[in-house]
Amino acid sequence: MSAPYRISESGIELFVRLTPKSSVDRLESVETSADGRSHVKARVRAVPENGAANQALEKLVAKALGVPASAVSVVAGGTARLKTLRIVGEPAALARRVEALCDQSSA
Repeated sequence: MSAPYRISESGIELFVRLTPKSSVDRLESVETSADGRSHVKARVRAVPENGAANQALEKLVAKALGVPASAVSVVAGGTARLKTLRIVGEPAALARRVEALCDQSSA
């Protein structure tokens, strides 16, 4: 299984499958799609209107990884379920935090 992120110069790009209008805000397990790419499953209570669900996702990921909300932004898939988030920070440290989150959610 591939990692649900890619390391870049300024941080990491996290691949997420978002489900809006959920009963809770949370990051779930890592899932592999039919094409072999991995992504983190996420749920937010916000509705997918006017970017509300994307903003809720950015805040959720920032809190889970312990980075400022301004360090997380949706860079691809703004209106799709599969999204790419750019997280600015020290790449190795961010990668370790994502790995730890993935381990917790699969346990």
